[in-house]
Amino acid sequence: MKFVDEVSIFVKAGDGGNGMMSFRREKFIEKGGPNGGDGGDGGSVFMEADENLNTLIDYRYTRRFEAQRGEKGGSTDCTGAKGEDLILPVPVGTTIIDANTQEIIGDLTKPGQRIMVAQGGWHGLGNTRFKSSTNRAPRQTTPGKPGEARDLKLELKVLADVGLLGLPNAGKSTFIRSVSAAKPKVADYPFTTLVPNLGVVSVGRYKSFVIADIPGLIEGAAEGAGLGIRFLKHLSRTRLLLHLVDMAPLDESDPADAAETILHELEKFSPALTERDRWLVLNKADQLLEEEQEERKRRVIERLDWTGPVFVISALEREGTEELSQAIMRYLDERALRIAEEPAFAEALAELDQRIEDEARARLQALDDQRALRRAGVKAVDEVDDDDFDDDDDDEDGAEIIYVR
Repeated sequence: MKFVDEVSIFVKAGDGGNGMMSFRREKFIEKGGPNGGDGGDGGSVFMEADENLNTLIDYRYTRRFEAQRGEKGGSTDCTGAKGEDLILPVPVGTTIIDANTQEIIGDLTKPGQRIMVAQGGWHGLGNTRFKSSTNRAPRQTTPGKPGEARDLKLELKVLADVGLLGLPNAGKSTFIRSVSAAKPKVADYPFTTLVPNLGVVSVGRYKSFVIADIPGLIEGAAEGAGLGIRFLKHLSRTRLLLHLVDMAPLDESDPADAAETILHELEKFSPALTERDRWLVLNKADQLLEEEQEERKRRVIERLDWTGPVFVISALEREGTEELSQAIMRYLDERALRIAEEPAFAEALAELDQRIEDEARARLQALDDQRALRRAGVKAVDEVDDDDFDDDDDDEDGAEIIYVR
């Protein structure tokens, strides 16, 4: 299945039904009074988190959704039927944004959570509503109110406890295969991982956590190089980041340079994300002698001025992966306990989460704006009509010349 984590859709709530103008007409009854009923309310549009979905592919091609409108009122004071609400299922972890104002309407992080995104129109009033002692035969009705219409942007961020960072071929997919039942593609060329993968790591009875593998980053990713930073947003909701470094790269590059590259790209994307707890994991240790392992480990720690936890593993041979998984589980348990017992700690984490969300959204929006400007610039050049190719004349006329390579 194709992984889709961003879509734009249009939703329209149902219009309210019009009120009815009607008068009582029965045999042998003179001057029957008004009996026009009210219309029905229009149906509203809701988004609901569904744990059985893991992608927004259903909204890739069908992008317009309308709820049912309310029926008009009937005679004999009958109220029109209410329009049926429209419920749109989305994966857990979906953020709903108003495309015009960039306002976050809601964040669906729990299965079954539901939020209204478009309010149905209010019903119109029938002429019975306007009856009074001085107006015995009202001919007034009101139309139903139009339903709310919105352009929405849906963003999916996978929900995981642990996120993996690293250059292409650092061994992230191999690691997630070794500690969980997930089977992401593994090959000896870069960018074998094109979409995020999730794996559940079980470390004992009723003890498990979810780990997320995102496509590798390269230098310049913050400016759109490689697969860019599109998938980095999926790490914004993780509790812990594992920075995987290849200790024995095939191109014989310095592992310390690779570790520094990832750190720089992370800072460009979101400085707040660098404040998330992060562990250094040196992978592919089975390809080095013990003396080489210690030397390369020392160089990486010195280059990054690293003071946090460091683990040396071989994901392929499953060396050190069990100890790492147990350490992660202990960390998550201790973190959950602190959140429950220390309100200040929980508040600080919530503030950090919000900063990461804001910075990530601002960075991605800036990149989208840059791409839109580049496309608009190329289009403007294509529309220039200059048949005589006389640059001197153009200069004298004050016309701006744009050269495209």
